[in-house]
Amino acid sequence: MNFAKYYFLESYLFSEVTQSFRTNGFLTPEEFFAIVIWKANRAKTTVKRKLTKGDRDLASSVKSLTQQIQTATTDEDKLRVLVEDWRFRLPMATAILTVLYPDRFSVYDVRVREQLGIKDFVDRKDQVDRYFSEFLSKVQAEGKGETLRDKDRYLWGKSWYEDLQNLVQT
Repeated sequence: MNFAKYYFLESYLFSEVTQSFRTNGFLTPEEFFAIVIWKANRAKTTVKRKLTKGDRDLASSVKSLTQQIQTATTDEDKLRVLVEDWRFRLPMATAILTVLYPDRFSVYDVRVREQLGIKDFVDRKDQVDRYFSEFLSKVQAEGKGETLRDKDRYLWGKSWYEDLQNLVQT
């Protein structure tokens, strides 16, 4: 096995994991947790507990969850599977969907959200609708780059750079 592929985790996710999902219609636990770790390493134990609650085993839960995403008919339904059915928070849910559908989803990230001037709506009942109507549309409009993923990276990078500038100038 070529373990070096994990060094550049984002490249691995958007090539091998995205393709694996397209081919198989589900993810393995290793593929799924590579996404979780990429988004928020600190959350991996919490996510594992959520997926193994009761008598559920991890492999079956990951397969079931990712198959439900794959069979959901609309993008809104795909997000609802994660947010409403499985109780993932919006940032993690959108990270998962961004890897699975990089041309249709963008990570709901605090850095990007602040760049767009959007107040947090992560705990609101209408968060799925607002993700599409407010957040995603603004990423498309205000991000720079050819793809949605490029626009997401641009906004995140701009936020990171501004934080760096604030650090070194004070």
